[in-house]
Amino acid sequence: MGDTALITGASAGLGAHFAQALAAQGHDLILTARREDRLHALAERLRAAHGVAVHVHAADLAAPGAVAGLMRAIEQAGLGVNMLVNNAGFGARGDFAALDGAMQARMIDLNCRALVELAHAVLPGMLQMRRGGILNIASTAAFQAGPQMAVYYASKAFVLSFSEALHEEVRGRGVHVTALCPGPVETEFFEANAMADVAFRRFASGTEPVIRDGLRALRANRAIKVSGAANATLAFLTRFAPRIVARRAAAAIQRKRG
Repeated sequence: MGDTALITGASAGLGAHFAQALAAQGHDLILTARREDRLHALAERLRAAHGVAVHVHAADLAAPGAVAGLMRAIEQAGLGVNMLVNNAGFGARGDFAALDGAMQARMIDLNCRALVELAHAVLPGMLQMRRGGILNIASTAAFQAGPQMAVYYASKAFVLSFSEALHEEVRGRGVHVTALCPGPVETEFFEANAMADVAFRRFASGTEPVIRDGLRALRANRAIKVSGAANATLAFLTRFAPRIVARRAAAAIQRKRG
């Protein structure tokens, strides 16, 4: 699928695990996230373990102009991007009216706008070379509305819809586009987004099957991959449940967690 992979949100969680998996497969890497110290520590480990080239660019992709700055740095380093793992994102739980408005706007900027800007930056080169892949990390949250996490769920629905459309646009042109939709995954996401409740985390999967599912689906050029049999069943069932049922069930789960 390519020689150099750009991974966003690579300093921890799924991003770091994608980096480890791709380095083990022999891919050179470009890692970006806000925490430069963590990026450099990860880069050193991957170089030592797998002998791949690992480039680091610390950036807050939610900030205006950050994606353009990242792409300039990549170009100036003489690098190309054959694979993009659009992993950066965050969520917040609470009533929409009570949560900080600026924070929720930043969530949209990171989860949606930056993801689109990155895809738009790398796709023309992939199409010209007739090879490459874009893996957008969505969520099972993409399949229904999410009261108490309204913006997060909506942002993941955007990622899913955008990925499906892009997949169809480039089908047959050598470029693969996949939306990976995991359920809860045991990473730092829980702590970072105030989701440390034990009951919810019982349903979290490990990172290894999620990474495996995502990379296999991208290789096979599947438009959507829901990771985990139970998650896939629930996502399938939401297609047939009345939307009022799905959103009230999601609201009940979120309130119980609160």
